[in-house]
Amino acid sequence: MRAFLARRGSELAGLVLAGLAVALGAALGSYDLRDPSWFVATADPPRNLMGAPGALIADPLLRSLGLGAWGLVALLVVWGGRLVLHRGEGRVWSRFTLGILAMPLVSTFAAAHAPWASWPFGEAGLGGLLGDVLLGELLRALPMAPAAALPWVTLALGVCALLAAGVALGLDRAETATLARGFGAGLATAARAGARALRGLGGFAGMAAARAEQAAKGPRSSRVPPPPPVGRRARREPVFDPEAAEDAVVIEAPPAVAAPPRKPLKQSRRAEAETQPRFDFDAAPAARYDAPPLALLAPPRPGAAPPLSAEALDESARMLESVLDDYGVRGEISAVRPGPVVTLYELEPAPGTKASRVIGLSDDIARSMCALSARVSTVPGRNVIGIELPNPHREKVWLREMLAASAFGDAGYPLALALGKDIAGEPVVANLARMPHLLIAGTTGSGKSVAINTMILSLLYRLSPEECRLIMIDPKMLELSVYDGIPHLLAPVVTDPKKAVVALKWTVAEMEDRYRKMSKLGVRNIDGYNARVREALANAEPFTRTVQTGFD
Repeated sequence: MRAFLARRGSELAGLVLAGLAVALGAALGSYDLRDPSWFVATADPPRNLMGAPGALIADPLLRSLGLGAWGLVALLVVWGGRLVLHRGEGRVWSRFTLGILAMPLVSTFAAAHAPWASWPFGEAGLGGLLGDVLLGELLRALPMAPAAALPWVTLALGVCALLAAGVALGLDRAETATLARGFGAGLATAARAGARALRGLGGFAGMAAARAEQAAKGPRSSRVPPPPPVGRRARREPVFDPEAAEDAVVIEAPPAVAAPPRKPLKQSRRAEAETQPRFDFDAAPAARYDAPPLALLAPPRPGAAPPLSAEALDESARMLESVLDDYGVRGEISAVRPGPVVTLYELEPAPGTKASRVIGLSDDIARSMCALSARVSTVPGRNVIGIELPNPHREKVWLREMLAASAFGDAGYPLALALGKDIAGEPVVANLARMPHLLIAGTTGSGKSVAINTMILSLLYRLSPEECRLIMIDPKMLELSVYDGIPHLLAPVVTDPKKAVVALKWTVAEMEDRYRKMSKLGVRNIDGYNARVREALANAEPFTRTVQTGFD
């Protein structure tokens, strides 16, 4: 009777462990960072399959252990099944306790790998906070560089984790051999699939080589590209055979026609110098940095539609006056200033007209003028009200035109950024040193990447690597990877979040060091520091530094 009750009690305990495993797996699998938990306070209902209790349990487990929390699920499943099936029940509770104690080892092994893009915890890796701390302490304790020690530490952690899992799960020799055979069969299947793929690639390469050899033996005239059809733009296909390139019919494309600007922009001295041939008369020129030429950028091309004519602008002004008159606003459009994207109409209201009343009619003006939107505001310092309406066709703003403008090339500050054009078509150039910290946000396709690339190229076209060094962090590995290898980079483009932490810590240390140096000279910024140093060098003033070496 006692043995019967013991077996039934073991089965009941196994079912309880299996139920806990299912509940914990559902809580971990459906975890949402926005659910109410110990770290998030919200009134929204939880999205977790196990409700609020599941969110409260899953959040600290994933934050602290990362993927190691799933080891608890595996432990509950295996020992629940063993207790129900009465297989390998020896020392069940001691092995179960050992499995719980081995979870930090699994978390440390997971922390050695880079997290994927959808990992919800940006401040912690795959091993959670505990795994990151243990891995960092382990790498610091080793007498070698962390980057060189990481592969060996990962291998050692993996072996130790496998051994601990085998002991904690109570695997006997037969079960271990079965798992080893399954693992070996999986590796063999993967190797055979890779070999088939390589053979397929080899056959494809041989077929391509045979076709190339057959084409090389054919008549030379058959390799001459046919002329393009009449009425279509000629396109010159790339020719890789030097003999065929000599005999191929070459059709010259018509030269690009630059769109006549609304108001010719004054060229900078650099843009004018690039139009002249540069001769170097030095017999042994010293190594210097040559900025990339503006010819690398696409030249301005004609837009999809010609600019608005004076008649069309006058007609729009009269229509706007009629719309305002319908709403009881008396006044006269005194000036029309067309821009690349919007056109500014300056309304001179009749005496007694409130500006707030006209501003409140912005939506009605847009509807009556068949425009997407309208912006109405007062013009500071003038007795007019500005009404901005979008143009029927947006004009492209070309970066080459901005960098060649005098407003950018002849700017009196080094950290100049070409940001585009204003509503009058004039270049907008900002001083990065005078700007606050920048955060760019917007919907997909709103121009965030274009803005970032424009700012980066503005610095690259103006400053040498000795004057400007950049640290680029790109976890998506898509936006900034094109800049990898340029001489302005202080380090390669950082794509690993863990390496990004190291780069940012170095930046903070450099910033604090500069603050200390500026504090010693009694200046507030880098410009003042450089001016003070130049003044000291011009006056032959010595720079002194007091170092305490000991006591007498």
